[in-house]
Amino acid sequence: MAQIGTQINLNESFLKREDYHKNLIRKINAVRDATKLGGGENAIKRHHDKGKLTARERINKLIDDGTKFLELNTFAAHDMYKEYGGAPSSGTIFGIGKISGKNFVIVANDATVKAGAWFPITAKKNLRAQEISIENRLPIIYLVDSAGVFLPLQEDIFPDKEHFGRIFRNNAVMSSLGIPQIAAIMGPCVAGGAYLPIMSDEALIVDGEGSVFLAGSHLVKAAIGEEVANEDLGGAKVQSNISGVTDYIMKNDDECILKIRSLVSKFGENNKAGFNRIESSPPKFDPKEIYGVIPEDGAKPYDTYELIARIVDNSDVDEYKAGFGKSIITAYARIDGWAVGIVANQRSVVKTEKGEMQIGGVIYSDSADKATRFIMNCNQKKIPLLFLQDVTGFMVGSKAEHGGIIKDGAKMVNAVANSVVPKITIITGNSFGAGNYAMCGKAYDPRFIFAYPNSKIAVMGGSQASSVLLDIRLKQVEKSGKEFTKEQKDKLLKDIIDSYEETSNPLHAAARLWVDEIIDPALTREYISYSIECANNNPEFPRFNPGVIQT
Repeated sequence: MAQIGTQINLNESFLKREDYHKNLIRKINAVRDATKLGGGENAIKRHHDKGKLTARERINKLIDDGTKFLELNTFAAHDMYKEYGGAPSSGTIFGIGKISGKNFVIVANDATVKAGAWFPITAKKNLRAQEISIENRLPIIYLVDSAGVFLPLQEDIFPDKEHFGRIFRNNAVMSSLGIPQIAAIMGPCVAGGAYLPIMSDEALIVDGEGSVFLAGSHLVKAAIGEEVANEDLGGAKVQSNISGVTDYIMKNDDECILKIRSLVSKFGENNKAGFNRIESSPPKFDPKEIYGVIPEDGAKPYDTYELIARIVDNSDVDEYKAGFGKSIITAYARIDGWAVGIVANQRSVVKTEKGEMQIGGVIYSDSADKATRFIMNCNQKKIPLLFLQDVTGFMVGSKAEHGGIIKDGAKMVNAVANSVVPKITIITGNSFGAGNYAMCGKAYDPRFIFAYPNSKIAVMGGSQASSVLLDIRLKQVEKSGKEFTKEQKDKLLKDIIDSYEETSNPLHAAARLWVDEIIDPALTREYISYSIECANNNPEFPRFNPGVIQT
């Protein structure tokens, strides 16, 4: 193996980059901390006054002591639904945690946020939790405490394929796949939402707090004229001792959590995928130096080998086609002992063997061809793929078109789309245009997709987009016989750039679940290792068939 990377020169440029990225992380963590308060301190107090634990408190007690909960989609619904007072983390918490040493997907309604009601993005988040459970064959635990669909937005959550009902469809599919599902009813569970716990393998219910019914007392009275209290309609004793709908009555949240831990501790072992792993070795260079490797300006070049050297074990790689297609780096390596195949955009300007200069972050025909072959090789050898995205798109212009850039780009997209080994994507900088697709963006089913705080996701870069949008706007104004002054043009351009920057930042993407989480670059190894550990739980692989690839 070849060792990569060099000792960092702690000069002014490095320190400026480091400060920039640390400040971004501080800002992201401040938003994260505020998000974790859910409905706020007053709502949490009211929750505690009822003798109930909050969603995050329940999760912390459920997982093994001394272990971390890998929370995902923390920023779901960030800055959305403002007209309704917002919905921090979409009123639902989910992630992966260890119980009795095994990994579980855990989903918990946050009843401090609109009584745990479901917004449209809440449904999407719950579907993502089930998708991760299905793809990685991880058992799932639901901690239910929800008032049901947020009625003012019911048309955006009720009938479509990726809406509320898909949750229960997935319950059935997951059961058929042999994925264990445990549900704890720790608060209200109303209407269609009642199917989720009851379609699970086993359901627990907390006496005095948990209730489950298709229609609450108010709706029952309106529908059939019957007057009945919610507890008599669908409380713990009724549903466990009379209807037999639920399986265990628990006195309180703490007893319920202990019972879940006891039940899942008896689960048997499943076969693993068998991804190669040896003893872990740290990189030769400090992962925290990533802060100083990546520029504060996404348009500036940097050497991606320096980034990789601070992620992979021993800073060693077996590089595939090192002298060919240099705008993409393809290499076999290990991360925390796991064998991985890395596909990374090279952000420095490189010189080809023909003496031509290739722009950093741009995918050229030779790079796309190389990446396609490498992805196929990793599928052949059952090696998980890691995509490090910092891409501005495919090369354009007459020379690129005459050289078949569309055909070569299509080959790469084909290989990514049909790849059967787990794909993990980290957006380390730019993610623009079709480059997002070729480098395994969300639409290409990565098992997990993360983003650095400096990342940007958009159809094109801000400067190019603002120029195009300004030109369109000016032509519209000219058609009406008006003309902008220079000051008006400058203001319009600034407004366009500000708006574009806002919608391409990682919080905007995380709010809409385009990425699973915004991560600290210094923790990249941990996220990759845990992702492969989870993926290793699914031993089933379809045969890799890329279909028709034009040569």
